[in-house]
Amino acid sequence: MTQLKEVARTRAQQIITPLPQAREAVTPSWVGRVPQLKPGVYADGMPIHHVEYLCCKLILRPNKFHSRESLFDFGKVMHGPAKEHGVHFARHDFDSEPIKIREVLFIDTDDFRLYNNAFILRRRIPYKDGFPIGDPEIVFKFRHPDIQVAAETDVRPHILGEHRVKFKCQALPLKERLGGIRLLFSHNVQFPRAAIGMGHENVRDMNALVEILPTLARLKKESKEELKLVSNTIIEEVLQDIGTLDFGQGITSKANVAIWRTRGEHRPLIGEFAFQFRFQDRAQLGQEALRRAEAFFISLQYSAEEYIALNATKTATVYRLLGNPPKSHE
Repeated sequence: MTQLKEVARTRAQQIITPLPQAREAVTPSWVGRVPQLKPGVYADGMPIHHVEYLCCKLILRPNKFHSRESLFDFGKVMHGPAKEHGVHFARHDFDSEPIKIREVLFIDTDDFRLYNNAFILRRRIPYKDGFPIGDPEIVFKFRHPDIQVAAETDVRPHILGEHRVKFKCQALPLKERLGGIRLLFSHNVQFPRAAIGMGHENVRDMNALVEILPTLARLKKESKEELKLVSNTIIEEVLQDIGTLDFGQGITSKANVAIWRTRGEHRPLIGEFAFQFRFQDRAQLGQEALRRAEAFFISLQYSAEEYIALNATKTATVYRLLGNPPKSHE
């Protein structure tokens, strides 16, 4: 353990030193190095979307999460990395914040054609006091390691109602070891099911789905094709905000911990720690604060090593439940 902490300390020192020395780190720093997009437009002439979120995630083994307090316990492993790198972590009054429950399910073809082509389609419903609230929400994602490919994939739906596009840079640990960062770019849209309009309520029909999400037209094989529930499983997501992180220079974020488990059996599948912040102009992001965030994220990987599951995502876990995992771009 002492040796691992020393590696983390060395890694963090490499990150916060001037840029030339940082190039000698375990992996190249993502601070200021997320590629710039080449200008482009979608088919309707609108400019392609730019990244507006930076989200850092640790995928966690679920065995340590067995109560609401155990979700807060993850905050204990954050104190050391936060103190070492000048990040202020505060639990505040989050003890009184209610736990959030959502039902999540994934839809795909029998041969996982969406997921194999970097698309993710899911429906989720929030619950309050044991009952569903609001309209079910459709979330459609294109997730890819190439920022240009992700940006040029038009995820906007052809619907009459409102929708919200989010383009995120997601930072994850390396697949094979602690001490590094890999990037995925998630271009997604979300909208209430009611926004689809009459006659298109069945998003499990490929014809209707292509009308709503035209970018999927290239994946269509048959005139009549039905999409199905992935792994025949409905997920219950349990999420708790556990505090705030302040990296300085105006960059702050909520930190949360979530666990996914199957409905009915309550079989724990996977967990996740995450924090993210939104920005309108990446040029306005303070480089010192971003380096501090990265150094904290690297050190946290070692501090939380007993929790971390490498080479995993929440979505991939659901797809692998029944064996024969599909290919993916994650």
